[in-house]
Amino acid sequence: NLLGNAYTMVGFQTRLTYTEQKRIIGMIPALSSARYLRYGSIHRNTYLDSPRVLGSDLRLLGLSNTYLAGQIMGVEGYMESAASGILAGISLLGRIKGKPFHPPGTETALGALMHYITDCTIEVFQPMNINFGIMAIPDVPKNKRSEARSVKALLVFTGWKNSLADIVG
Repeated sequence: NLLGNAYTMVGFQTRLTYTEQKRIIGMIPALSSARYLRYGSIHRNTYLDSPRVLGSDLRLLGLSNTYLAGQIMGVEGYMESAASGILAGISLLGRIKGKPFHPPGTETALGALMHYITDCTIEVFQPMNINFGIMAIPDVPKNKRSEARSVKALLVFTGWKNSLADIVG
């Protein structure tokens, strides 16, 4: 907080009782006398079965004036939610200007996530954040994958960004 006297444990989702949380966290020497302002708990995110109801332009199928972004479309994470909102905005701007919108290529982290969210071949949809598991594995030795991914993602993203000139001016 602004006073510097309260801290939060981001993402502390647990089924532990409050008493058990206090006991376990108190086992950490630096936190043995901590005062708790709020305990962790499980929360439920509501999301749609996006591969069945969302187009690659992030519009709801059958509702051409409704664009989705964030947790409701099944992305996990603050950055992913914000980025999906930016993409939805670019898509809407493209529609207003009569220009087609295409998300970044699947070689990019954001493009891979948008593909996952809208991939109708996924039978059981679960929300997802950006991770290498939804990206293709480069056909290079394992110790070269990170560099290969970075080089390809930069190339693809730069091309995508340049293609937006018709939409964003």
